[in-house]
Amino acid sequence: MSAETAFADGLPSAILSEPEPRHLTEPRGRYRSAARLLARPRTTEEVAQVVRAAGQNGIGIVPYAGGTGLVGGQVSGAEAILLSVERLDRVREIDATDNVMVAEAGVILADARAAAAEVDRLFPLSIAAEGSARIGGNLSTNAGGVQVLRYGNARDLCLGLEAVLPDGQILHGLSRLRKDNTGYDLRHLLIGSEGTLGIITAASLKLFPRPRERVVALLAVASPAAALALLNRVRDQVGEALSAFEILAETSFAFLAEAMPTLPRPFDTQPAWAVLLEVGSGEGSALEARLLPALEAAMEAGELVDALIAQNEAQATDFWTLRESVPEANRQIGAIASHDISVPISRLPDFIAKARSALLREVPELRINCFGHVGDGNLHYNLFPPQGRSRSDFDTDRSRLTAIVHDLAHSLGGSVSAEHGIGRLKRGDLAQYGDPAKLSTMRAIKAALDPLGIMNPGALFSDP
Repeated sequence: MSAETAFADGLPSAILSEPEPRHLTEPRGRYRSAARLLARPRTTEEVAQVVRAAGQNGIGIVPYAGGTGLVGGQVSGAEAILLSVERLDRVREIDATDNVMVAEAGVILADARAAAAEVDRLFPLSIAAEGSARIGGNLSTNAGGVQVLRYGNARDLCLGLEAVLPDGQILHGLSRLRKDNTGYDLRHLLIGSEGTLGIITAASLKLFPRPRERVVALLAVASPAAALALLNRVRDQVGEALSAFEILAETSFAFLAEAMPTLPRPFDTQPAWAVLLEVGSGEGSALEARLLPALEAAMEAGELVDALIAQNEAQATDFWTLRESVPEANRQIGAIASHDISVPISRLPDFIAKARSALLREVPELRINCFGHVGDGNLHYNLFPPQGRSRSDFDTDRSRLTAIVHDLAHSLGGSVSAEHGIGRLKRGDLAQYGDPAKLSTMRAIKAALDPLGIMNPGALFSDP
């Protein structure tokens, strides 16, 4: 009897099936799963049964949430089974007094945000894939998004976790406490561990008051350095009301026009650089009046070239649609290599200038689309072939070009993975750039909690 057969014989047949095609690939097409078995448990206890059966039969488990991850963390090898959390899809409780939502791992992020809105609260985690991404995946990768500047990453939005540990025990940690000093915080150990230390089944999530006033502005700026100067001016004026500060290169607008010609074009002339910002606060905050002095000062200093302030919700939505459509435009154009890097905010202009210069020395006609969450130092720095060429023409160049980007980010005190995680794609980068003490500690934790090496084998580390 094979290990897979023995594994299946010990579980309810209703939760087992063959994987569907969507379970076997990831968005960038770099990895394809060879898994032959999919488990779709309906309860936390059924998740625990799957984990215990996997341990007894020496089979690896690869958690699968929304499948939107970009580093291959959700793609199984031949010796592992997929465990989907999609049936764990209930919002168990919302308490507007405690400002807490208890959501299962399979709840789609957009649905969690909508559930919070129904009780006049905000769950601020917002990413381009929120219509497909699920809470369990968001937490296991410590997702970021466009409002990290004000609210933090997924880690900062979680008060407690329910999870199944590698030995099949259930961690009952759905706390709604803001203060709990009782030893090791296992919540933060599991968040960002990419399923290598356990399977998140539910979470207590922080909610916030919904902004009664908000201002959304799309601003043409002279340069990345001008964008940073503007960031500081705006912060001085509106403080913590600033929730998003995104940068877009001219290439972003060019790609949108090429791939999505029906989208509105807010500027008569495409700016070299643009900033999309949002501020929000309580009723009577006079946000626009507070914001205008910062914009006027930036205009006088030559940092700000043009300013468009949304006059209504429809226009604000149009501005955000442009930003959120950039990843899809990139996919349609076809990137040679995509990078999710962060550097200290003060070093962003230096990174952008040096990276461009070094890359164009290698491939003079390379197209670079640099965009992202400049307010928290996270750039999506993507490389595209010259017009008329295919990305496949540069397959032999990809590793060399990526090394230029990652070496520079690391030299500036940055990270080669700002918000997407390590998965399988960046295992070599973690080994190369990671602090040796951190890596040895990570391996020790993995060995202690998962001695059989069954939890997402091949993610984070090249060996189980």
